[in-house]
Amino acid sequence: MPKSPETLRSGYTTGACATAATKGALLALLHQRRFETARIHLPIGQSVTFELHTCTYTPHEGYSSVIKDAGDDPDVTHQAEICARVTWEPAPGVYFARGEGVGLVTKAGLPIPPGEPAINPVPRQMMTETVQSILERTGHAHRGVRIEISVPQGEEMAQKTFNPRLGIVGGISILGTTGIVVPYSTAAWEASVLQNIDVAVAQGCDVLVFVVGGRGERLARRLITLPDIGYVQIGNFFGKALEHACQAGVVQITLSGMIGKLAKFAAGNASVHSQQSEQDFEFLAGLASEAGAGEAVVQRILTANTAQEVTAIALEAGLADFHDDLCRRAHQFAQTFFDRELGLDVWLLGADGAILGRWPPS
Repeated sequence: MPKSPETLRSGYTTGACATAATKGALLALLHQRRFETARIHLPIGQSVTFELHTCTYTPHEGYSSVIKDAGDDPDVTHQAEICARVTWEPAPGVYFARGEGVGLVTKAGLPIPPGEPAINPVPRQMMTETVQSILERTGHAHRGVRIEISVPQGEEMAQKTFNPRLGIVGGISILGTTGIVVPYSTAAWEASVLQNIDVAVAQGCDVLVFVVGGRGERLARRLITLPDIGYVQIGNFFGKALEHACQAGVVQITLSGMIGKLAKFAAGNASVHSQQSEQDFEFLAGLASEAGAGEAVVQRILTANTAQEVTAIALEAGLADFHDDLCRRAHQFAQTFFDRELGLDVWLLGADGAILGRWPPS
């Protein structure tokens, strides 16, 4: 039986784990002994103690690792080993390096510039503040520290993320803004969608195709050709993605989807997640009626089980305008997320990739 939201267990971000590993490694280097745990402060104000999976030292370096516990969140980095190697640097300051399994940023548009390890700003700040606090407390404030973060099998994990498309090569990103992973939170997914838009614009790609997921992208690629970065898998975040694209300077969007998600958006739902919006069969029946459906067809739509079934009913009934009208309503709702002129095409695709409806009409 699945757990209820009240009993789901939170976990910790890769950034929090990297900070704990860094603290363990620095303490081992300073004191020339092993440590079992490392206690760190999270950005949300909590303090958390992490068990150190490994902790070793030599006169010149400290090394420590933490096994990431994502709690009850389905995370590709759950149970990953997040490792930190700390060495002295001749110049004061904190310096970051990428080890095995940590990505390298190669494209503009991300929070970290090209050529840098894919360690996001908040984790960098967490590690920097932790290191500086220890150095000041132990009389070593004048010294410089180099932190190398590595994640065994991180390159393989990254293939299950958006990193390759975002131009982050060779591994995962060290992420997190709070230090906590909230079970089934969509925050990380939403952030990756918005990053994809930013990277595309930074690469000069201001014409984008928005699709729901991998299948939708494969279908859309048959119909329109763009650079890889121009296809953005927006998931359930229709409204957020459209709004951000407008703010980022995108000039043309093709919103392409199948009826299940597109109908929810056309009915006025900015997010089409199943937990946040239900399919509105009365809305679909109303569109069918406007397209000329008789009472029997309208009743069949009202009692349909899925939106896909509605498409079949509309096609069987010969409702030529039904799918175009649905796209028109989606197009109208999309305008509420724009604060300037922006080109928009809406395509409704069938399961075979055929365009069933579009707005504006061809």
